[in-house]
Amino acid sequence: MGARPQVAVLDYGIGNLRSAQKSLIRAGADAELTADPETIAAADGVVLPGVGAFGACMDALARTGLDEQAHAAAASGRPFLGICVGMQLLYEGSDETPERAGLGILPGRVVLLPDSVKRPQMQWNKLATIDAAQPLLDDLDGSWMYFVHSYAAEMTDHTIATTDYGGPVAAAVALDNVTATQFHPEKSADAGRRLLENWVGMVATAANDLQGAGS
Repeated sequence: MGARPQVAVLDYGIGNLRSAQKSLIRAGADAELTADPETIAAADGVVLPGVGAFGACMDALARTGLDEQAHAAAASGRPFLGICVGMQLLYEGSDETPERAGLGILPGRVVLLPDSVKRPQMQWNKLATIDAAQPLLDDLDGSWMYFVHSYAAEMTDHTIATTDYGGPVAAAVALDNVTATQFHPEKSADAGRRLLENWVGMVATAANDLQGAGS
């Protein structure tokens, strides 16, 4: 068995970030909750979790300087994972806080769930995989994941899985090295652990490929 990949979980003081860190450790990563630029730059993969309001999270990222670290990590080509509001922050903006720009790492916008459903969606819901070749979702089509949200990203070509809540809702997205989930894998029992194991495997593969290219 090889060394556990190094994963930096961005610590910007919002919500229970440690639950994501502990779940990544159980999934096979050497995960550290950190705001240190050198640690983040040296990590094999980077995770941006998030709970709460879009604007408050963006303000906290900016206040800690982790907005710049998130941009640098995503641009580096290393695997990057956004979780829940951490996924929403990757977009250009959100209707929840229209005056506050998002990170703009992913094209598009976050919008309110339809009036026909109860908001927030706070329940287990089933994944429907769009891109079966996406390694993040290996063996997860039809799995139940735990959602807590009133807003969701618009459906785009980067949507790789949906869930049905008043119609299809973007549940997971991917663009190059950046992947993200609207649901909480760290709260989604065995299926969530499988997703994090898939992502940690992607991190390990990318780190090995980089090491091989440099040797």
